[in-house]
Amino acid sequence: MIQDTFASRLIEWYEYHKRDLPWRHTNDPYQIWLSEIILQQTRVKQGLPYYENFVKSFPTVFDLAAAPEQEVLRLWQGLGYYSRARNMQETAKVIVNQYNGLFPNSYINLVKLKGIGPYTAAAIASFAFKESVAVLDGNVFRVLARLYGLETDIATTKAKTIFSTLANQLISSDSPDLYNQAIMEFGAIQCTPSSPDCLLCPFQQECEAFLTGRQNVLPIKRKKTVIKNRFFHYIVFHIHNRIAMRLRASKDIWQGLYDFWLSENDSIIDTEDLLKQHNLDLSDTVYTIKEPQKVYTHLLSHQHIEARFWHIQLETLPQIQEGLTFYTLEEAEQLPKPILINKYLSEHFF
Repeated sequence: MIQDTFASRLIEWYEYHKRDLPWRHTNDPYQIWLSEIILQQTRVKQGLPYYENFVKSFPTVFDLAAAPEQEVLRLWQGLGYYSRARNMQETAKVIVNQYNGLFPNSYINLVKLKGIGPYTAAAIASFAFKESVAVLDGNVFRVLARLYGLETDIATTKAKTIFSTLANQLISSDSPDLYNQAIMEFGAIQCTPSSPDCLLCPFQQECEAFLTGRQNVLPIKRKKTVIKNRFFHYIVFHIHNRIAMRLRASKDIWQGLYDFWLSENDSIIDTEDLLKQHNLDLSDTVYTIKEPQKVYTHLLSHQHIEARFWHIQLETLPQIQEGLTFYTLEEAEQLPKPILINKYLSEHFF
């Protein structure tokens, strides 16, 4: 039966094919935790420089806990899902204040920490402490669904129970760290979402998906993400070497980051409507307006943003909108900002 030899054969494949990644050379739970949080919803190639920057800037959990939040967000900018960065720092503070800087050494205690779900807890517990608890991520769902021909919708609670039980039956009790690394690596580079390399797969003759031609059908995930379209109309106030920016404080995307004066509408609006709609009175101010030259698009998992920027060059300071602060370009460059804002600034100011 495949179950009897799966772990050893998988680890053998891994030892030969694995990628050389820095977090695989340590059993430090802090560095492993950093890598797992950074790599959530992020490709390894994109996440690697962020991991290296975080380890360099915050070499210990004490350094991360003590860092200014804006510095943490600045290093995170471009990764998205900024709540991960805030939760990460909150967890660092808990580990420092309640655990004297030592990570809990068991799955059951790790999963209690904010921002550490079942997958991350299993990864830390197995990689750092060699606890025999199986990880369950998209790669593992895909490998097991294809191998066993499982047609349960992986978006359901039922599937999580089925796959978790199976994964924990298959894990190597002697080398849970290697097994978990191996099955995720196998899904990432061998049993890929599209065009899996079945001809060179060591489990080819036992794989239900291959034997029945269902590689591109499994795993099944019927739940569709509803995409919300949002239209952002920014006004960039600019005087001499300064631009007006504001801190996004509301519980929306990009909380804790900086952008410009913003009007959000259900559709595209023109300059006249923008000024009228928000009673933006510039009658006592000498200014020139440069209308948007292009549309900036930004895709998030649940949102599609179209942003337009009106550049208002000021000669004198107006009665500025509450919440806006004028920063020098040098100061603005150091503020944590969404990648969309960084892109605009790099094209027009930096």
